Amino acid sequence: MASKSRLDGATTIVTGASSGIGAATCRALAAEGANVVLAARSEDRLEEFAAELESEHGVETLVVPTDVREAEQVDALVAETVDVFGGLDVLVNNAGLARGSDVEELSTDDYRTMQDTNVDGVFYATRAAIPHVRERGGHLIFVGSFAGQYPRPFNPVYAATKWWVRGFAKSVAAQVGEDDVGVTVVNPSEVRSEFGSYDGDPFAERFEEGEVTEPEEVAEAIAFAATRDHSSVSELDLYRRDKLSGF
Repeated sequence: MASKSRLDGATTIVTGASSGIGAATCRALAAEGANVVLAARSEDRLEEFAAELESEHGVETLVVPTDVREAEQVDALVAETVDVFGGLDVLVNNAGLARGSDVEELSTDDYRTMQDTNVDGVFYATRAAIPHVRERGGHLIFVGSFAGQYPRPFNPVYAATKWWVRGFAKSVAAQVGEDDVGVTVVNPSEVRSEFGSYDGDPFAERFEEGEVTEPEEVAEAIAFAATRDHSSVSELDLYRRDKLSGF
């Protein structure tokens, strides 16, 4: 008899699902038996990727093109998920981006794009998901960052959005913990993904394999948090091994 996977029958939403940490997380959750709702703005690859997940893991998927910066689209994402699967067990707030760097030179458009995506999008998704995750005693998982834990000179606005994510998640945990909702923040440092392409080469090209964290490592941490039955993994840090040298 095949062993039961830890998330068999669970319903999960992953924002920013089309690439990098998001795509790796979809694979990790599907490998645990979860049905996966893929949410991202770039629709091109989502249908093909969803079919791949279904074929490889025997799970059900749902593709919902979503711009997390639009509250109505996020509400529709959660509503469609609940309508199709009957509930929601895990939300992974992964969608995020960086624009520009120096405060003096940062355009208002780039500032707003980071705020709208990294802050507002996380709020919209969390707000919409809480009632349904509460019904299942599920998990809210937030992809934070090393940048949201330590002061640093590079890209203060991006860093501030990740400080917000971390503070928001911790406060949400205090609010919903008595309702049996698990809340986890996963903080990677550099990850070999498409991240960073706005200001130059993406991290996948800047770093060689083995130099920094891989998307699959972050996805494994997220899946670990999502598979806890009665406990809540408060925070997981995934740094390259020399990250704290000189701090």
